[in-house]
Amino acid sequence: MEPVIVVGAGPVGLALSLALAAQGVRCVLLDEDAGKDETRPARTVVLREDTAALVERLGCKALEQEGLRWSGWRSMRRKQLVRELTLGEAAPGEDRIPAPVHLPQHVLTRGLRDAVTAQELVQVVPYSRIDTLEQDATGVTVHTREPNATWWRGSYLVGCDGSRSTVRKLLDIRFPGRTAVERHAVAALRTELPWPGQAVLHRLPPWRSGGDEVTARPLPDGVWRLDWLLPPRGGLVTPDALITRVRDTLAGWCGETPPYELLDTGVYTLHHRLALRWRAGRAFLAGDAAHLLGALGTQGLDEGLRDVENLAWKLAEAWHHGAGDVLLDSYQAERRTAVAARLRAADQSLPILRGGGGLRTLVPGSSRGHDSLLTDGHLGCGPLGAPPSYSSSPLAPARTEAHVSVRTPPGAPVTDVRVTAPDGTTARLRERLGQGRLLVVLVAPGTGVWDRRHWMTAGVMPRLVEAVDALPMKGELLVTESYPGASAHTVLLVRPDGHLVTSFGGVRPQELSAAAEAVRGGAMADSVRPDQTANIN
Repeated sequence: MEPVIVVGAGPVGLALSLALAAQGVRCVLLDEDAGKDETRPARTVVLREDTAALVERLGCKALEQEGLRWSGWRSMRRKQLVRELTLGEAAPGEDRIPAPVHLPQHVLTRGLRDAVTAQELVQVVPYSRIDTLEQDATGVTVHTREPNATWWRGSYLVGCDGSRSTVRKLLDIRFPGRTAVERHAVAALRTELPWPGQAVLHRLPPWRSGGDEVTARPLPDGVWRLDWLLPPRGGLVTPDALITRVRDTLAGWCGETPPYELLDTGVYTLHHRLALRWRAGRAFLAGDAAHLLGALGTQGLDEGLRDVENLAWKLAEAWHHGAGDVLLDSYQAERRTAVAARLRAADQSLPILRGGGGLRTLVPGSSRGHDSLLTDGHLGCGPLGAPPSYSSSPLAPARTEAHVSVRTPPGAPVTDVRVTAPDGTTARLRERLGQGRLLVVLVAPGTGVWDRRHWMTAGVMPRLVEAVDALPMKGELLVTESYPGASAHTVLLVRPDGHLVTSFGGVRPQELSAAAEAVRGGAMADSVRPDQTANIN
């Protein structure tokens, strides 16, 4: 089988190449540049718990070595503290709020490049900008311009080449949306603030140059990224004006301007756009090539990495075993729907949060309603940030009387419980994802004291082992002591990307096999034709 061609070597393209290689798929990664990324301390990324786990699972060491997990969140309005949250640990009487990871984007990209360098199944080709894309019944052919002018042949192609995607243009896919939904001035500086490790959102700060909103987000080594919300159509921000903002903001928080080292500055504009199609035959779009978002604290890279996790296992299944249109079309059906919902939530919130008095008519308690919406966006909660659920997926099996409910609804990400494999090894459930196989999880209280030498012959295990071996997709059997909302002997079927397919009350081989068949798109369809495209606009 010919390799998958990945166009674009930013974080999404690098992550997709690693995710495919982890599932035994050869890739050619076409990089427009020489693999050297500009060092910009003010250009940072915030990864939620699920996307951070994906990056770490792909072998990237940057998060552990050079990322910072926020310990808390502070929300302030004028001179008052509105809310203070503990992150990473559950406060008494409250649910646990995962701690985002914050690091410079060039550090993340470098870490992913290092992981790609160690991966034999990925061939990186620098200075390779495509100018031609052709498809036929068995693959995709692209041509790259000088200095590495050549033709490349692949089984599939994924455009991860950013907001000005050449792949998207060659496929003639429209990219409608809204321009300049938010503007921010940003500065990265090293200093001491009163809240080490905590991210801060300050609305209507009581100093003249503060504007409507300023955020401070900690990075490693005493560095902070500060963002000031600017008027959508304001004038240029001069260096002197930005320095004044820095000094006034630090003085407002610290009583006087503390010593600081200014590392980087900039002004950036956020756009909201969504490609009309994410699949055209054997070609796909992912990351900024497919969508742009980022207002109200939402993170475009989060969604790009979720594209990676969703698409990688489907392409791997198609690459190794062949696949029909149902499986390949499900990438657009699931991911485009999820991102469209995120954009819709942001577009509905923007007039409330940025438009003045309308909030009082919509949310009781204007200040706290405002705070809750912004907190959701920044911390990855609610409609603005929570990991998506694919409840209406075309891969969902028909519900039968054998299905039982657990706290996780079908299509949602599973809870990261501790699991044990039949050989006795233990891990978190999330660590077993991304290997191109279904996970079958038996809930069996007391397994911690089982004699593992007898697992395969005890209780329901022989029937479950036989059922897993007979699945139409490769599966892995795991056991857990407990799962939220599940009774003893509940069997969970989990997709390779960590979303729950369904759960059964006991071992139901026939129903388990039918659900697994639905996950791979049902009966095998004809080979993909280059003119076949997803049908969701």
